Amino acid sequence: MTLVNSRTMSFPILTQLILDIRPDTPPGFDNYLPGSNAEALAAVREHAAGLTREPVLYLWGEAGSGKSHLLQAWCDATGAALHAPLPEPPLVWIAVDAVERLDAEDQIRLFSLINAAREGDGRVLVTGTLPPSKLPIRPDLATRLAQGLVFRLQLLSDADKRAALSVRAEARGLRLPDEVLRYLLTHCRRDLPHLLTLVDRLDAYSLSRKRPVSLPMLKEVLQMSLLP
Repeated sequence: MTLVNSRTMSFPILTQLILDIRPDTPPGFDNYLPGSNAEALAAVREHAAGLTREPVLYLWGEAGSGKSHLLQAWCDATGAALHAPLPEPPLVWIAVDAVERLDAEDQIRLFSLINAAREGDGRVLVTGTLPPSKLPIRPDLATRLAQGLVFRLQLLSDADKRAALSVRAEARGLRLPDEVLRYLLTHCRRDLPHLLTLVDRLDAYSLSRKRPVSLPMLKEVLQMSLLP
């Protein structure tokens, strides 16, 4: 299996990836822009396919780094589901988002589910915002997570995001002035799906007003609360 870092991928491949990232497109392995997270992406793919001996995989990083995207892609690939509250074993193929938010009972259940996965053929994927040793959870659960595969997800660089926004705009026949790109990257939410949605909304607004995209237009879109 060959994975391509978004900083070195060819223009046609980047174009295809960006076109696949729409608000109504389910998160998948193929439409995740890895940036510096190519190793983590490969690990999650292999984990979902049962190609790794280690049954427990923990992804951590700040908001917007793609944890939930990879978790949903893993669920789609494995048929696993998110449960609230967590079930008791023997259900051992399970995904848990934001482990730091689990209450005391769910932490105990997750500990048991991890043990069950280690004793059988199951898999457990968990995400969080901190490394296992710094999570505000039971020490024994933190230890179990640390014993598995652990990857930190990094945010895409501004260069990666800028390229993604430019490709999305060009695919729509839209020209984004440099000042609009700078504003998007410095004054708006920085996660890529949100930024791409802004470009889509800008395109629709520009067509409806029969005006080219400009910084004042972007501010109009934001002020009119066209985005949730």
